[in-house]
Amino acid sequence: MNSQIRTHPETQVEPLSTRVALHPFLAGMNHTPLTLLTDCAVARHFKANQKILGEGEFANGFYLIETGKVALESEASFGESIPIQILGAGDLLGWSWMFPPYVWQFTGRAIEPTTGLFFYAAILREYCEKDHSLGYELLKRISAVMVTRLQAAHDQMLSIHCSRPSHEPLITEAPFTR
Repeated sequence: MNSQIRTHPETQVEPLSTRVALHPFLAGMNHTPLTLLTDCAVARHFKANQKILGEGEFANGFYLIETGKVALESEASFGESIPIQILGAGDLLGWSWMFPPYVWQFTGRAIEPTTGLFFYAAILREYCEKDHSLGYELLKRISAVMVTRLQAAHDQMLSIHCSRPSHEPLITEAPFTR
């Protein structure tokens, strides 16, 4: 794959392997898994308001945001997008590639010019099957992000629930108890 890509003509671009190794999400990862990740990575650039991934579409990889901001949104039944979270430099975008049925749960849209690294899921899942330590390392990192975002969603849900006149549960039945 191309080891260099120019995102801004006035900026000197680091080799892809350096960009992968320096991303905060991958901090502390050993050389071998970083090499495997670089092998399935490509640099991407998005314009403001450009859709990066779409809710309900096939999840074919994940992004590590280098610059810019991305809005995570969910489609409401009335056709309007509901903002979920704003992601920025250093953040992970997308974990649905790791869990069947490999479908995006949210829409990701650049809210300003954004650069990131995209990692192809098909290749990465093969590498994870062959090297379980790589899969475990990614799972630990992705799980930490998921827990943080779940806690933020919990706090947001509580603030909405507390401002409602009724204190009926927002979720009446857990899906695993049916």
